[in-house]
Amino acid sequence: MNDNTGILYIVPTPIGNLEDITLRAIRILKEVDLVLCEDTSVTQRIFKEYDITTKTSVFYAQTGLKNIEKIMSMLEDGKKIALVSDAGTPTISDPGVLLVDKVRNELKDVQVIALPGASALITALSASGISSSTFTFYGFLPHKKGRETLFKIIAESSVTSAFYESVHRIEKTLESLSKYLDEKRQIVIARELTKMHEEVVRGNAQYIKEYFEMNKDHIRGEFVVIVEKANS
Repeated sequence: MNDNTGILYIVPTPIGNLEDITLRAIRILKEVDLVLCEDTSVTQRIFKEYDITTKTSVFYAQTGLKNIEKIMSMLEDGKKIALVSDAGTPTISDPGVLLVDKVRNELKDVQVIALPGASALITALSASGISSSTFTFYGFLPHKKGRETLFKIIAESSVTSAFYESVHRIEKTLESLSKYLDEKRQIVIARELTKMHEEVVRGNAQYIKEYFEMNKDHIRGEFVVIVEKANS
């Protein structure tokens, strides 16, 4: 590898437990010229834990698009840059994909190197007991337009379905799933994965709905929802 070649590293960070970071990720974060963060205060918790002192810069939401040309210029000049998100693998349901797309299209000599690591989606699937040999991942469902249509599609899907949901909409989601899914279909709700209050609940939609109605204090954190395929 030419030392003068720019590299964009995609570096997963823990989704909760700070021990869930690879030795390679720590090394890369120490060696690069700059780390692009979703929220620098969140990333600094990892830096403090592992004695990382690399310069950081925000690259997300409105600020990301404003400094993207500066980042492109640094990569073109041979700099090594790491992209992280607050938790998990960057670019998966994450605006970091905009940067990777731009680099791939415009900077042919710059390498994009993705490190394997933490992912709420894969962690939830592995603990679900539901087949993931073929599945559809929907990311975060739309807040309004097209939301009910997606639930109907999921209800009829011949493959496992998975998506992320926020604490503010999980109850409405469970209401919709109980409306469209028959009682034989299994769903899994995984929340607070790798954290102190980690929980994975499995059952049919009505059971899960009633479970959270009776345990309102469990409606916290980010949720991964997995729905078993139809006709299984």
